[in-house]
Amino acid sequence: MSTNLATVAPARFDWNPKVLGALTLALVFLCGAVVGALTMDFRVHKRGSTATLETLQGKGKAATFARLQKDLDLTPAQSQQVESTLNDFWQYYRTVLSDCKQRLEQSLTPEQKVKFERLLQDPPK
Repeated sequence: MSTNLATVAPARFDWNPKVLGALTLALVFLCGAVVGALTMDFRVHKRGSTATLETLQGKGKAATFARLQKDLDLTPAQSQQVESTLNDFWQYYRTVLSDCKQRLEQSLTPEQKVKFERLLQDPPK
Protein backbone atom coordinates (compact mmCIF):
# COMPACT_ATOMS: atom_id res chain seq x y z
CA MET A 1 0.00 0.00 0.00
CA SER A 2 1.63 3.18 -1.13
CA THR A 3 0.62 6.67 -0.02
CA ASN A 4 0.58 9.41 -2.54
CA LEU A 5 2.23 12.49 -1.01
CA ALA A 6 -0.01 14.80 -3.00
CA THR A 7 -3.10 13.47 -1.25
CA VAL A 8 -1.82 13.76 2.33
CA ALA A 9 -3.14 16.89 4.06
CA PRO A 10 -0.42 19.11 5.58
CA ALA A 11 -0.28 19.26 9.35
CA ARG A 12 -2.08 22.27 10.77
CA PHE A 13 -0.58 24.20 13.65
CA ASP A 14 -2.94 26.19 15.85
CA TRP A 15 -1.46 28.97 17.99
CA ASN A 16 -2.46 28.99 21.61
CA PRO A 17 -3.95 32.45 22.31
CA LYS A 18 -1.91 32.78 25.52
CA VAL A 19 1.34 32.03 23.71
CA LEU A 20 0.43 34.39 20.88
CA GLY A 21 -0.39 37.16 23.38
CA ALA A 22 2.87 36.64 25.30
CA LEU A 23 4.91 36.70 22.08
CA THR A 24 3.16 39.88 20.94
CA LEU A 25 3.86 41.61 24.27
CA ALA A 26 7.49 40.50 24.21
CA LEU A 27 7.90 41.79 20.65
CA VAL A 28 6.35 45.17 21.52
CA PHE A 29 8.56 45.47 24.62
CA LEU A 30 11.72 44.62 22.68
CA CYS A 31 10.86 47.10 19.91
CA GLY A 32 10.30 49.81 22.52
CA ALA A 33 13.59 49.01 24.23
CA VAL A 34 15.49 49.18 20.93
CA VAL A 35 13.87 52.48 19.92
CA GLY A 36 14.56 53.93 23.38
CA ALA A 37 18.19 52.84 23.32
CA LEU A 38 18.74 54.27 19.84
CA THR A 39 17.06 57.53 20.78
CA MET A 40 19.19 57.93 23.89
CA ASP A 41 22.33 57.07 21.95
CA PHE A 42 21.60 59.61 19.23
CA ARG A 43 20.62 62.35 21.69
CA VAL A 44 23.78 61.89 23.77
CA HIS A 45 26.06 61.93 20.71
CA LYS A 46 24.21 64.80 19.06
CA ARG A 47 24.42 66.90 22.18
CA GLY A 48 28.12 66.22 22.63
CA SER A 49 28.60 64.15 25.75
CA THR A 50 31.97 65.73 26.48
CA ALA A 51 30.73 68.01 29.23
CA THR A 52 33.66 69.13 31.31
CA LEU A 53 33.65 70.71 34.71
CA GLU A 54 34.28 74.11 33.15
CA THR A 55 31.27 73.65 30.85
CA LEU A 56 29.08 72.69 33.76
CA GLN A 57 30.26 75.61 35.86
CA GLY A 58 30.18 78.15 33.06
CA LYS A 59 27.32 77.94 30.61
CA GLY A 60 25.54 75.17 32.50
CA LYS A 61 25.45 77.12 35.73
CA ALA A 62 24.24 80.34 34.11
CA ALA A 63 21.70 78.51 31.95
CA THR A 64 20.35 76.56 34.93
CA PHE A 65 19.93 79.70 36.99
CA ALA A 66 18.33 81.64 34.12
CA ARG A 67 15.88 78.85 33.43
CA LEU A 68 14.90 78.49 37.08
CA GLN A 69 14.51 82.24 37.37
CA LYS A 70 12.29 82.42 34.29
CA ASP A 71 10.25 79.22 34.66
CA LEU A 72 9.61 79.65 38.39
CA ASP A 73 9.12 83.42 38.18
CA LEU A 74 11.42 83.96 41.14
CA THR A 75 11.33 87.12 43.20
CA PRO A 76 14.63 88.99 43.68
CA ALA A 77 14.99 87.50 47.17
CA GLN A 78 14.32 84.00 45.88
CA SER A 79 16.77 84.56 43.02
CA GLN A 80 19.52 85.39 45.51
CA GLN A 81 18.77 82.27 47.56
CA VAL A 82 18.62 80.02 44.48
CA GLU A 83 21.85 81.50 43.09
CA SER A 84 23.57 80.97 46.44
CA THR A 85 22.34 77.37 46.58
CA LEU A 86 23.54 76.71 43.03
CA ASN A 87 26.94 78.24 43.83
CA ASP A 88 27.21 75.93 46.86
CA PHE A 89 26.29 72.96 44.68
CA TRP A 90 28.86 73.82 42.01
CA GLN A 91 31.56 74.24 44.64
CA TYR A 92 30.59 70.90 46.22
CA TYR A 93 30.59 69.25 42.78
CA ARG A 94 34.02 70.66 41.98
CA THR A 95 35.39 69.43 45.33
CA VAL A 96 33.96 65.94 44.83
CA LEU A 97 35.42 65.68 41.32
CA SER A 98 38.81 66.89 42.47
CA ASP A 99 38.84 64.50 45.44
CA CYS A 100 37.77 61.59 43.24
CA LYS A 101 40.50 62.34 40.70
CA GLN A 102 43.16 62.52 43.43
CA ARG A 103 42.01 59.25 44.97
CA LEU A 104 42.04 57.51 41.59
CA GLU A 105 45.50 58.81 40.77
CA GLN A 106 46.86 57.45 44.08
CA SER A 107 46.11 53.91 42.94
CA LEU A 108 47.62 54.30 39.45
CA THR A 109 51.15 53.75 38.21
CA PRO A 110 52.92 56.71 36.53
CA GLU A 111 52.16 55.23 33.09
CA GLN A 112 48.51 54.77 33.99
CA LYS A 113 48.34 58.36 35.26
CA VAL A 114 49.46 59.61 31.85
CA LYS A 115 46.80 57.48 30.14
CA PHE A 116 44.20 58.65 32.68
CA GLU A 117 44.98 62.30 31.93
CA ARG A 118 44.59 61.60 28.21
CA LEU A 119 41.23 59.94 28.86
CA LEU A 120 40.06 62.99 30.77
CA GLN A 121 41.14 65.30 27.95
CA ASP A 122 39.64 63.19 25.14
CA PRO A 123 36.49 61.36 26.32
CA PRO A 124 35.14 58.45 24.24
CA LYS A 125 32.87 59.33 21.35
